[in-house]
Amino acid sequence: MLSAQEIALRFIDTRLQVHPDVVRYIQEQDEPGLIDRILAQVPKDTVVVSTKHIPGLHATRDGTRFLLDPSVEVVSGSSGTSGPVNGTGDYLHYFRDRYSRLGGMIRSRMGAMPIEGLTRNTRYRQEECTIIGMVVDVSTTKNGHRIAEIEDTSASMSVLFRKDRPVFHDAERIIHDEVIGVKGKLSTDGRLFFAEHLYRPDIRIDNTPFKSEQPGKAVLISDVHVGSNTFLDGAWNRFADWLSDSDYGYLLIAGDLVDGIGIYPGQEQELTIKNIYEQYDAFGAMLSDLPSRIKIIVSPGNHDVVRGAEPQPVIPAAFTKKFPSNCTLVENPAVVNLQGVRVMMYHGRSIDDMIGLIPGASYDQSGMMMEEMLVRRHLAPAYGRRTPIAAGKSDRLIIDPLPEILHTGHVHIKGITTYRGVLGVNAGTWQSQTAFQKQMNVNPTPALAVVVDLQTLVPETFSFAEPAR
Repeated sequence: MLSAQEIALRFIDTRLQVHPDVVRYIQEQDEPGLIDRILAQVPKDTVVVSTKHIPGLHATRDGTRFLLDPSVEVVSGSSGTSGPVNGTGDYLHYFRDRYSRLGGMIRSRMGAMPIEGLTRNTRYRQEECTIIGMVVDVSTTKNGHRIAEIEDTSASMSVLFRKDRPVFHDAERIIHDEVIGVKGKLSTDGRLFFAEHLYRPDIRIDNTPFKSEQPGKAVLISDVHVGSNTFLDGAWNRFADWLSDSDYGYLLIAGDLVDGIGIYPGQEQELTIKNIYEQYDAFGAMLSDLPSRIKIIVSPGNHDVVRGAEPQPVIPAAFTKKFPSNCTLVENPAVVNLQGVRVMMYHGRSIDDMIGLIPGASYDQSGMMMEEMLVRRHLAPAYGRRTPIAAGKSDRLIIDPLPEILHTGHVHIKGITTYRGVLGVNAGTWQSQTAFQKQMNVNPTPALAVVVDLQTLVPETFSFAEPAR
């Protein structure tokens, strides 16, 4: 199999650049003549060879849409979906479901064999093959190599990613409990697998998003934090006036509607509303002041009055009595369908974990964090860390079905990205810098709203911050 560098050099030799997705596709296909077939069909004025130049590769859409669908449909995450955890048996179902579904996404692109079958049959020693498993543990050896223990339903295997191999760059980003595929060779004693290539569930390179056939725009925000002394009520009022003068049809709010009570030590000193019911009443009044023609969709976050473990249920009715009738409550995460465009709403608490596990990641790179979720097809891969997870019989944090838009929050810093046809949006916050953020040197991007045109999926950012004097 050709390395990424060898593939790139083949194109450079013909004075062409090549997109990384094309390189990865060529590696996955492991077809020697594919490069020549691509080069034979590339137009003369081409500078960068992209996926559209791959012969036989056609645009593919995930799932179907129907013209009779309502303008707003909750695809997943409707009220009552999140059930209780009924014991350790649910955890077994949970991780088996994760392995089966994510492993199936990898298996659809390449053949793989069970780990037990590989180790028991000596004829596979030093023969290239592929295995798929969930990462049990990952560490760096004293010589600087990366080693991961992965397991499938049959057995486990230690996989070595050598630092002098191209695969090492991908291996540095391996995190606990994600599902990966590795191609390589088994050692002669059958105890170690030497990896040459690493595969993740990922999004197909030919993925093409659905777009609305009718005009429509959605406004995406998160982290309002009503009740905090750093809530920017002046900016919100400007935002509300702007919405009243607009023709936008949808407002999506991805969690942390209020600041909550007892979320962190000393919080009561930073609250202007110290009663949790009154916080939600104030938030409901703010929504009621918005035009009733706007369909509002609201999901919870870690500051809201629901369990901390994900998936989180909808805000209880006792706290939403002042919410307007045009407001739809969904869980965290949830997938909603707006005129045929699917939006996955996820508050984004797992970004805390991913920043600590992925080299080079930071709170300033919320766009990159959304891409890491999409590559793994999972919103919170690492189990047992800062993000509590309520394991049920199925893993509702898997990104399936694939949305057109991934809408997150939590980090209070704006980030917009597009990865293989999926638009990722983190709109920031409606709270100025808190004392804790100041200690951590986190600089929020407050008072922003991102508007997405549902016919084009093009985002536009609007600021409602206090005008500079």
